[in-house]
Order: sequence, then structure tokens, then C-alpha cells
Amino acid sequence: MYVCNCNGIRQREVRAAIDAGATRPAEIFRHKGCQAQCAKCVCEMRQMIQQAQEALAYAAE
Repeated sequence: MYVCNCNGIRQREVRAAIDAGATRPAEIFRHKGCQAQCAKCVCEMRQMIQQAQEALAYAAE
């Protein structure tokens, strides 16, 4: 499923960027070598980052 239609970024690519250390949407775009266009995807990217951070914190407990 696409997260960013403008740049063709899929969920698995966002997760890969997060796994590689991205903590902000701008870092996800950099990881993919592109820039935000309409920015409609930024909220979903932030949610995915937050979920990954929460899962990591939970796993560390």
C-alpha cells in the first residue's frame, strides 16, 4: 500500500527507513532520495514512526 502517492513510497519502504534510523518524515524522504510534494502523507509517516518507537520501548521493558 502506498503512503506517499506523489513519490510512490510504500509502507514497507517507510518501515525500512524507520528501521534504518529515520525519526522524522524528512528523514524518510531523504532515505528515498526525494522530497515531500503535497505533504498529505506526513501524518501517516509520523504515526508509523510513533508506532515503531512505542513498539521498541515496549520490547525494551
